[in-house]
Amino acid sequence: MSLLSRHADAAALIPALHHVIGGAAVADGSAGSFEHINPATGAVQAVVPLAGAAEVDAAVAAAHAAFPAWRATPPEERRAILERLAALIGEHTEELALLSSLEFGGAMVFTRHLGLLSRKFTNYYAGWADRLEGQVITNDAESGFVYTIPEPLGVIAVIVTWNGPLISLGMKVSPALAAGNTVVLKPAEIAPFATQKFVELARRAGLPDGVLNLVHGGADAGAALTGHPGIAKISFTGGHATAHRILEAAARNLTPAVMELGGKSANLVFADADLDAACLHTTMMGLSNAGQGCALPTRVLVQDEVYDSFLQRLEATVSALAVGDPLADETIIGPVISEKSSERILGIISDAVRSGDGRVVTGGKRLDGDLAPGWFVAPTVLADVDPASSVAQKEIFGPVISVMRFGSEEEGVAIANGTGYGLSSFIQTADERRIRRLVGQFRSGTVGVNGGAPLTYNAPFGGLGLSGYGKEGGRAGIDEFLHLKTVLVG
Repeated sequence: MSLLSRHADAAALIPALHHVIGGAAVADGSAGSFEHINPATGAVQAVVPLAGAAEVDAAVAAAHAAFPAWRATPPEERRAILERLAALIGEHTEELALLSSLEFGGAMVFTRHLGLLSRKFTNYYAGWADRLEGQVITNDAESGFVYTIPEPLGVIAVIVTWNGPLISLGMKVSPALAAGNTVVLKPAEIAPFATQKFVELARRAGLPDGVLNLVHGGADAGAALTGHPGIAKISFTGGHATAHRILEAAARNLTPAVMELGGKSANLVFADADLDAACLHTTMMGLSNAGQGCALPTRVLVQDEVYDSFLQRLEATVSALAVGDPLADETIIGPVISEKSSERILGIISDAVRSGDGRVVTGGKRLDGDLAPGWFVAPTVLADVDPASSVAQKEIFGPVISVMRFGSEEEGVAIANGTGYGLSSFIQTADERRIRRLVGQFRSGTVGVNGGAPLTYNAPFGGLGLSGYGKEGGRAGIDEFLHLKTVLVG
């Protein structure tokens, strides 16, 4: 079956797109509508209603109305609902993966993994719903009886990005609900399909009306939501430029926020590393989702002694990747999100070559032939990259791996820490003492060692600097949606 035919058939599974406010479906939006274009075909495949201030106000009001009852719901009932939601995500993983591929072009091998992680996050946070405990501070004659109570914050604004909304829903919505909060959820207008299905599954799991509200929208909806005085906290995933605007709006109400932003993750390959394993990890993780990920190891630092050998391996591995229809099981790399994005990525590559900041080893072009209608950029390796150059300092968010040299440990760590980002770092080495020595020197929220992934559902994930602040995952992820009340008994 051809790419166009396969996508035409799959589009029949796209759910009817509508806002969900207080349990009611709202088909239209006061900010107009948006034509969603399939990144793999360049064709319009859905029309997204765009919320404005009116829909946001209604959604926040609905969430406030639902909050007292949801907060008072016995924790074991909240747990049971979220466990059912996790089970439904598991049952619908293939459909959710397909919708994710249609909305942002991720290969099915990647979007299936997103569904698995979303289920794991949701099931994990379901388990916290009836395990939240306070602490006895003192119980003596001088201080009296002093203890703490963990309490939900209220209405949470959740804004998820387009490059993997399914996992963000598990990371953000699930802990917020488990803690007893209600939610107003806004996906990116360019990736609304899986989120619409997630909200449907949440209702099927037994989530009461108004506890989870959905508003589709662009900048107007985002500004209305993040600047709304009825929002107790904001949880956002996206770029730091958008984060600045969100925080300016939130500052008027002193609304706290979790900011999961971009990254420029360094991947240090030492001379004693297993070069074949390091090359495979660099390729499969660095180019995952066509390089459109915040924590991917796209900035590869290779020790001088093995630089040429590693580069040869990397060129061969990247050149052999299957690029094509994201709905085909054999595809590893799908398209980038938009024509504008593909032009931006190719412009970055061209500028780096022209300025002498790197040279193209493989890739560096838009793919044609059967893939010409979509936005397919060939997986690219830039070698001999200047660590101080723009291509090494700024997030590309495309299928581009930048390779540079280092000599000593000290030089490698200095280059790794030499950007404004601080989300993830990676190290490939056989020296256990080096691992223990260096993990504390990286300026990043996580460190992956010898193939370690950048996140897991039961451990905190978050960054420093331009990569934002706050944590998702693990106990820290639910603590973000609670406040501790102190009680002092005379």
